[in-house]
Amino acid sequence: MFPPPSQVLRQREGMLADTPFPLLLHALMVEERTCTLELKVRQREKRITFEDGAPVACHSNLLHETLGKYLVEKGRLTEGDYQKALAESVSSGLQLGALLVQKGLISPFDLYKQLQANLAHKLLDCFRWTDAKYRLIADVEPPDATVRANTAQLILTGVSTQLPFDTVATHFTFTDDRRFGQLPGVESAPKLSSKDARLFQALRQRPTFNELLERTGFDMDSVLRRLYALCLLGVAGFVEDVDARAQELAQRAPAVPAHVPEPVPTPVPVPSQAPSGTPFSDEDEAARNALVGAFLNHRGLDPFALLDVPEDVQPVALRKAFLAAADRFAPLRFHTAELKEKAEGMLAAYARAYGALSEPEQNALWKKRRQAQREKARNNTGRPSTAEQFRIRTDLLDATTQFDEGKRRLEARNFAGAFEYFEYACDIDPRPLHQAHRAWARYLMKPEAHGRLALQELQELVRQEPGLEEGWAFLGDVARGEGQWALAEDALRKAFKLNPQQRRYVALIQEIARRR
Repeated sequence: MFPPPSQVLRQREGMLADTPFPLLLHALMVEERTCTLELKVRQREKRITFEDGAPVACHSNLLHETLGKYLVEKGRLTEGDYQKALAESVSSGLQLGALLVQKGLISPFDLYKQLQANLAHKLLDCFRWTDAKYRLIADVEPPDATVRANTAQLILTGVSTQLPFDTVATHFTFTDDRRFGQLPGVESAPKLSSKDARLFQALRQRPTFNELLERTGFDMDSVLRRLYALCLLGVAGFVEDVDARAQELAQRAPAVPAHVPEPVPTPVPVPSQAPSGTPFSDEDEAARNALVGAFLNHRGLDPFALLDVPEDVQPVALRKAFLAAADRFAPLRFHTAELKEKAEGMLAAYARAYGALSEPEQNALWKKRRQAQREKARNNTGRPSTAEQFRIRTDLLDATTQFDEGKRRLEARNFAGAFEYFEYACDIDPRPLHQAHRAWARYLMKPEAHGRLALQELQELVRQEPGLEEGWAFLGDVARGEGQWALAEDALRKAFKLNPQQRRYVALIQEIARRR
């Protein structure tokens, strides 16, 4: 059904049109690769860092995907606070996230959650980059603050919502008589939504694709997407693969002896009063923020800074510092799996730091690295120049800038130029507003050739976004040009309902009434 992961990764570069993005994600997850995946399409670029098969960072040249802009868009940060923090981040060299925590604009725990959501937002956008070039880079420096994405969940969500249907239909082919079923022995599966679970349960009856359509009641697009994702993740497959897996698991199962004697229970003394114990720190906001803040920053610290000890620390003091650090975020203090995992990560980091500083050779090596960093800092001029600061700001692609330029060209009746800039804006950020203007500019370029396509695009947009005034207005104008008076009147009435202050809609509706 799909090529094996090792074969997918054998080719170090290629096109996502030939090797879809979810196929690459799955192969990297199964092979547990630590590498960088570089994606390029026209002006857009992304570099995704993988650690043991899981995405942990994504560097993008799209302005709206930066952490600050993302927080502004989600209402977690005002534009004014963002601009002030950005200017201070550029001048001081501090990361924006750390600066926001330092200023009290966001807590470490909330910052971690937003970093997770921002990473998922960047990665889900890649599912629609079907015409991008990709390149796998083996050498990778681990990011300072690691946020780990669930690859299986990402594939299921991305295929279901972002991957173009043409890509799914092209790379997932089968005959009408092929039957599907649930693959047994799956150790880790993504969390299923109600729709996904309904389809997954229907696979127990080993249906064909058409039977699956009937039993779920979903449309072809929904069923094909979800079936593609479940088969790629190895939780579903053709019935012959299901039977082969079941037989393989049966052969691996150890033989059960005829009689297994039951162990004799050992009496346990019951104390008169059970100890109360130490309460978990999950609900303690200060302890939770301290743990997450330390987890976000620990990768950027050397062993001395991590254990907070001087370079001439003695063995006894080093051991005390390690024990104090290990006790501060002991995994036993936390109950929820997410916080316990971070506490275990910190304990492992403290243990590695203690081990490095306990060995004389490693200790001397870290001292040399520190000395080299101090010399580099002394030779550095410090604050970047105004030109460099401007370059930092303008290296990022901004959909709003492209969209505004497209509107300016539209007003100047340069329809081809407007379409080009609306296309750029849609590439960067495919909002319905951008797509509506692109469809309108496409129609104005050549009405006799693009009328039907513009109508289809605009009708689909207003179906997805009923509150888009511009979509209804453009739909009304295109329908007028195509002589579809009923559609035009209905669209303009809906645009007027969204914006009663716009009297142009009234005049056009009256004109259509006279024509009809």
